[in-house]
Amino acid sequence: MKKLNRRQFLKGTVALGAATLTATATQAEAAPKNVLSPDRMGVLVDTTACVGCRQCEFACKKAHDLPTGNLESYSDRSVFNTMRRPSDTALTVVNEFRSGKDDALPTNVKVQCMHCDHPACVSACIVGAFTKEENGSVIWATEKCIGCRYCMVACPFQVPAFEYQKALQPLIAKCDFCFNRTKEGKLPACVGTCPVEALTYGPRNEIIRVAREKIRREPERYRTHIFGEHEVAGTSWMYLATNDFTELGFPKLHNKSAPGVSESIQHGIFASYFPPVFYYSLIGSVMWLSKKRHAADESEHHKEDGHE
Repeated sequence: MKKLNRRQFLKGTVALGAATLTATATQAEAAPKNVLSPDRMGVLVDTTACVGCRQCEFACKKAHDLPTGNLESYSDRSVFNTMRRPSDTALTVVNEFRSGKDDALPTNVKVQCMHCDHPACVSACIVGAFTKEENGSVIWATEKCIGCRYCMVACPFQVPAFEYQKALQPLIAKCDFCFNRTKEGKLPACVGTCPVEALTYGPRNEIIRVAREKIRREPERYRTHIFGEHEVAGTSWMYLATNDFTELGFPKLHNKSAPGVSESIQHGIFASYFPPVFYYSLIGSVMWLSKKRHAADESEHHKEDGHE
């Protein structure tokens, strides 16, 4: 990731604020365009095939240099007694759901960032740290992140996690769709390790075609609903299931993009005032300077303690 110095950061935020201040009210009310590549990638999660081995969790941690523990420990199914969410130390997790009809056949659901086509986190980020990449990944620039956590609030899937245990410079953490791996032609780590091929990676359009074909061939196995095809205007990760998706921990969402909803509210509130991005730029500048000051103080403490 490219590092920014103070001058570059302030220049960017000031330019962003200035550009917005000169926009007309009509322009402000319009949702920003989010140009998507027709060749962006996606993953189909077939929850009817997942056996809950959690090897995807292990592979994800290993690919992102996170503490993994022993591979054997992932066979411990007692973790399914508690519903889990992705965290800063586990960017993807698997949960288990009982149908109530047959406890011997639970449904396992992998959870991670959905990589929305119109990401609310990208829209909410006040310093432009988040971006929707051409290959479908939603990633962020660590050096830009100021830890404001607006992305956590904006995400309709409540995925971004925060490094609360860090006293200094805590940052956001989430699945990055293995951006560094996929740009080299490799599979996402979780997809590459799945032993039962519950995860299928490919162009999003092709993934949807495959999902529809599965439903056509085995209508008794699948609901005629591909979660993520239309929810919040589409996501790169999509799911098939036997159960109703609301029974599997999925939020009930409409098909309108999440940024469109949040921005229409913001623009309505600020229609007669300065656009909120002006304040975001100002707040972002202050938080960025505070972040750098903490880092400088910490460095000074180390010098005083003789840790140079």
